[in-house]
Amino acid sequence: MQRGSDRLSVHRDEEMKHELRDFLRSGHPTRTEEWHDPEPAADDDPAIAGGPVVPNTAPESLETLRLELARFLGRTSFPATPRALIGVLREKNAPDTLAGSLERLPDEERYANAHELARAVVGAGGR
Repeated sequence: MQRGSDRLSVHRDEEMKHELRDFLRSGHPTRTEEWHDPEPAADDDPAIAGGPVVPNTAPESLETLRLELARFLGRTSFPATPRALIGVLREKNAPDTLAGSLERLPDEERYANAHELARAVVGAGGR
């Protein structure tokens, strides 16, 4: 069987599967040297790496909120009202805190993109 876009040969693929087999079965690192194990998450890692982003008024939260909204909404959801966007977020199983943050927005407003929406959410939460 031909594998046109693979970087590795069939033999190397099998060798890598054999190397990872014990790790995948055990569910924890199997190496004896500690320096081979991956590093755990740091205390100062960004909030987006630890789970859903909860909207607040900190300057860096605008960017993380925008990224979280864009991840669930995509480009095809815009322009839309907050009610339509809440429906899309619930349909795509977004965190309830993210969908709930849009409920404070006025129903008659229409948002053209995730950046406008994130600015409105942070502005509404800061009042």
